[in-house]
Amino acid sequence: MRNRWGWVIAVAVVIVVGAVSIAVAAAGTPASTRGSAQGSQVRGAAAAHTGAGTAGVTGKRRPDGTFTVSGPIVALGDSYTSGLMLPLAPASKPFGCLRSAASYPTLVAKALKASGELIDVACEGAGVSDMTGAQQTPIGTNPPQFDALKSDDSLVMLTLSGDDLGFTHVLDECMLLSVTDVKGSPCEAHYAQGGANQLARLIAAEAPKMTGILNQIHIRAPHARVLLLGYPDLFPQTGGCWPVVPITDGDIAYLRATEVKLNAMLAGVATATGTTYLNTYAPTIGHDFCQARSAKDIEGLIPTSFAYSFHPNAHGQSVMAAQVLAALRS
Repeated sequence: MRNRWGWVIAVAVVIVVGAVSIAVAAAGTPASTRGSAQGSQVRGAAAAHTGAGTAGVTGKRRPDGTFTVSGPIVALGDSYTSGLMLPLAPASKPFGCLRSAASYPTLVAKALKASGELIDVACEGAGVSDMTGAQQTPIGTNPPQFDALKSDDSLVMLTLSGDDLGFTHVLDECMLLSVTDVKGSPCEAHYAQGGANQLARLIAAEAPKMTGILNQIHIRAPHARVLLLGYPDLFPQTGGCWPVVPITDGDIAYLRATEVKLNAMLAGVATATGTTYLNTYAPTIGHDFCQARSAKDIEGLIPTSFAYSFHPNAHGQSVMAAQVLAALRS
């Protein structure tokens, strides 16, 4: 999800990230092919479409207990899909999308031993409009993500909506406001101006947009298993950790309830469109940004591992990948 300080930090660490990414790639971490975000370009000969319209659904078990798919795997969505600021996939373009070789789509593709390619077009800061329109990043343009969808795709995965709500900006506001009333809920009061919960209104307005997005995915990739992943648990279930993450305990409760509403909306539109919703919230409870470094799946304001603030770290991405694999085995 987009953060107003994100690109300052991104530029500052890009050299280090690139070095680590190259090391990861050299060690054999799978990277997306097909030029990643080259949305409308023709796929390479080794992964060309064959038998369009006849591809099977994912989930074929091998004798060794692993699974495979019969066609391409597509990853769409925002930074929770792309793996923002984890070790980058060096060949992934545009570079400004900050896709990672440790993202859940890459982990899933590796675990599936996919016979088709991974087409990862997820991008930092992406929202609903970026599914059908080009997205400008500070380093390159990401074509419309829907350009990646084809009739022979086997699996489509996405996480989407947080940037439409401006949720990282909300976190910024809550941190800034915390000093005005450390024992209260100043952020909740800010977003309740006018007598209504503004964030709840945004979530309600997002529902028909996400319904349209999911319906379009099913139309464009009619044989694919479509998986919509919700957002993992960012917030502790009780209390907070001010000033390490300077959000008051009262506002932690408000933001936690907001995330629960967002995930409930995503689950509802998934059901309405015949999409499989994956709950990544439940398995990450107790692994929020207030936990010890060894226990957290989500990083806080100052990351304690190689990841971006308020985003899944490598373990968090692996938890999300595990939910996908479990769904495919069921």
